Amino acid sequence: MPDGTESAADGTEPRAEVAWFTEVVRAHSTALVRYFARRGPRQDADDLAAEVFATAWRRRDDVPREAVLPWLYRTAGFTLANHRRKQVDLPVDEVPESGAVRVREDPQLSALFDAELRGALESVGERDRRILLLHAWEGLDGEELAAVLEISRSGADAALSRARKRLREAWGERLSF
Repeated sequence: MPDGTESAADGTEPRAEVAWFTEVVRAHSTALVRYFARRGPRQDADDLAAEVFATAWRRRDDVPREAVLPWLYRTAGFTLANHRRKQVDLPVDEVPESGAVRVREDPQLSALFDAELRGALESVGERDRRILLLHAWEGLDGEELAAVLEISRSGADAALSRARKRLREAWGERLSF
């Protein structure tokens, strides 16, 4: 009887790998779809996430079992970059959190806040923006952020600190209300 660790003679995938991959998709599909929805047209998010999972399946031997989500985010970054090269324009459709309660209560103030925040984010460099969004939207820090950026933990902490400082400076220059 097969133990699930070797490929079957008929070419089917081992049960353990299928079970592992099924769990990866179940656990991380929402996070990946949100990742793409925050960075481009929502209608592309599901397809891009599926592309990342297809890559994960093809390269399943390369996916570190202790750091699956950072590996998926890193692959998502490459997938998005490739997708953007095919497109002329990929605007961010929505900013998920609008800030302070007083801003949420006033639609005009909320729109102004969103525009100012987008402007501040656009004014920092691409790397800083990527680090900030991975931290704020995807909840990565420490080892996970380091894995996505392919740098040391201390390097990731320093990069996040610098990116936050640059955003604060950009925000302070833009803040007009």
